[in-house]
Amino acid sequence: DEELRRYADLIYCRTGIKISPQKKTLLSNRLGRRLRETGIATFEEYYRYLTGLPNSHPEWDAFLQEITTHETFLFRDEGQWRWFKNQFLPSVAASQPEGIKQLRIWSAACSTGDEAFTAALCIAAAFPDLSRWRVQILGTDIGIGAVQQARTATFGERAMRLVPEEYKSRYFDKLPNAEVWRAKPKLTAMTTFRQHNLMEPLRERPFHLVFLKNVLIYFDPPSKRVVLNHVKSLILPNGYLVVGAAEGVGDLMSDMTRIQPWLYQRP
Repeated sequence: DEELRRYADLIYCRTGIKISPQKKTLLSNRLGRRLRETGIATFEEYYRYLTGLPNSHPEWDAFLQEITTHETFLFRDEGQWRWFKNQFLPSVAASQPEGIKQLRIWSAACSTGDEAFTAALCIAAAFPDLSRWRVQILGTDIGIGAVQQARTATFGERAMRLVPEEYKSRYFDKLPNAEVWRAKPKLTAMTTFRQHNLMEPLRERPFHLVFLKNVLIYFDPPSKRVVLNHVKSLILPNGYLVVGAAEGVGDLMSDMTRIQPWLYQRP
């Protein structure tokens, strides 16, 4: 229990994520993988080893990769993507003057890129003439392994299970001798990925839309407030924030207009 407390404090200070006592088995299993990988015998020794390393050491990335969850798939939360395709994209197109139109989207806590590529897929389908658009979709995640995977633009059959067949053939290539699909250049040209800790400001120009889904459930109220302040400062006026339906952020959103339990607009 004392070791759990020390690790929980370390994780909270580093990421803002709260590890409850009920997560003891889960955390010990995930840390066990780092012990096997490093050859370190005990949780206590690994704690001393980790906290003695500089923040830039690759082991910190490996540690954070283990303790964060990266299970996702394309078109997760289909109702939100219907709104994206049928309401958000047409409104963005109508609100901008003739000429080159701009669209900037941030997929925060992007995991392996499924959300960012779903957005790119919807945009490609909605606007066949992308030469009239300058689309920038930024995906960020605290796990460097997830970011590296996102950059490969490859997805297994499980991640692709909700993608319509016509979209698969138009926007992905099936890799030979593998149950893996790779996004075509039309999609990858819109996307970039990099590592980022949500507890720290992101140095970027504002976005028309930010996805911040299924991550704030791991944060306590003070950490949620820090993250949301960083995120909201990067949403353009009349821009949108999409959250998970069970994030518990309603009392922190008084400065934004609630449209759905999962959708907020900056005035």
